[in-house]
Amino acid sequence: MSAYSSDRDLNVHDVTGNGTEVDVATNLLNGDIRLSILWTQEILLSADAADQIADALQRAAAQSRSITAAPSAD
Repeated sequence: MSAYSSDRDLNVHDVTGNGTEVDVATNLLNGDIRLSILWTQEILLSADAADQIADALQRAAAQSRSITAAPSAD
């Protein structure tokens, strides 16, 4: 089982239609945020897609803050 939880609201693909996509995920154990470009090294985005990624990163940042602010179970 992965410690990362992907943003299910994010559905962004390359504007060229080659199948490249973006994933934003938060590590539920330590709050780290992973931004992945899948299937290639770069992605060409529309303005709307860039807005969606920015929104997903904001959601991940909020989730990360809540994870790291929670008291440790140690």
